[in-house]
Amino acid sequence: MLNRLKDLISNKGGQGVAIELGPEKINVVQLKKQGADVKLLNLCSADVPAGVFEEGRIVNQAELADLIAATLKDNKIAAKFVCTAVPMREAITRLIPLPAELSDAEMHDMVLNHEAALYLPYPREEVDIDYQKLELITDEDGLDKMQVMLAATRREITDSYIETFQRAGLAVKVLEINSFSLLRTMREQLRQFAPQEAVVLIDIEFDSTEIAIIVNGVPQFNRTVSIGTQQMLEALGSGMQLPSTRNSDILQGINIPDIPVSNITTVGDDETIGPGMDVLMRVLADLADEIRRSIDFYSNHSSNLRIEQLLLAGPGGGLGQLDLFFTQRLGVPATQIDPVASLGIETNLDIPLMQRPGLGIVLGLGMREVN
Repeated sequence: MLNRLKDLISNKGGQGVAIELGPEKINVVQLKKQGADVKLLNLCSADVPAGVFEEGRIVNQAELADLIAATLKDNKIAAKFVCTAVPMREAITRLIPLPAELSDAEMHDMVLNHEAALYLPYPREEVDIDYQKLELITDEDGLDKMQVMLAATRREITDSYIETFQRAGLAVKVLEINSFSLLRTMREQLRQFAPQEAVVLIDIEFDSTEIAIIVNGVPQFNRTVSIGTQQMLEALGSGMQLPSTRNSDILQGINIPDIPVSNITTVGDDETIGPGMDVLMRVLADLADEIRRSIDFYSNHSSNLRIEQLLLAGPGGGLGQLDLFFTQRLGVPATQIDPVASLGIETNLDIPLMQRPGLGIVLGLGMREVN
């Protein structure tokens, strides 16, 4: 059987193009290694029409395939193979401790044929599975264990991605989970934290936000909440009585007002804030509350860990002063990621800082091609 989640966490280079598919946009990137440096050769995007995705899943493969092919053609990008990723909410990931003395063959058999059945809510034959050995740990009984990351997604999801690219005349070389692509862009940042210090990755996408709590560079907890830039745009539009739009680019010109944290839940009482910003901030306050619930849930089960940093990513992560808003709201320092800077990518393109948090996934996919 073809393991279509192969090389899930490892970083093996090759040739090809990285394409991130989403319900609002597709992003395409091509990087090139020049000595020790990485140069950005191509970066482009295209708007995805409504109805191509439903609840984050591809429902119109033909239209999406045509859009992919047209985007590559219009930007003169020649490719036969691509790297891409499925959303975290369509995946199941688990950390499993296994006896350290197992051979590779024994571990392979145990993970795929025994352990997987314990953690998957679906029949084994309906999923694609991969795993990656991480590090040796010592359990409560003093026994050495190998910590293994198990990842799986429904076969119907992987099929939809592979078939869409096939319709576009492309073969999928690597299919991984988007949160791992994102983590690849911030490895150096994550190395700054001690083993007892946790980081919360907040990836604000179009119709949802992925929340992941990271320890030692590995996701320990994942949750998806149904708040994204779509809900922000709807709030802004309703408050200002503007036509509906799917284009989250308009959010990048917005700065979240700096108001005392005690006033955030009653922003409507502040006459200096317009009606559109009032409603938008209520959506952000709801998102902050969901993040707090995730942190509290995880902290209640891991009392020896400290939450040290919030990392904001995705097209919604670049809102002006959103880092300050979450810092005040949650009492944890927040930072908007800049994958272009953290990866040291050379480029002649003028990529605004507010756009950079939304490029983490596609640049993380692209880095597989050059390392």
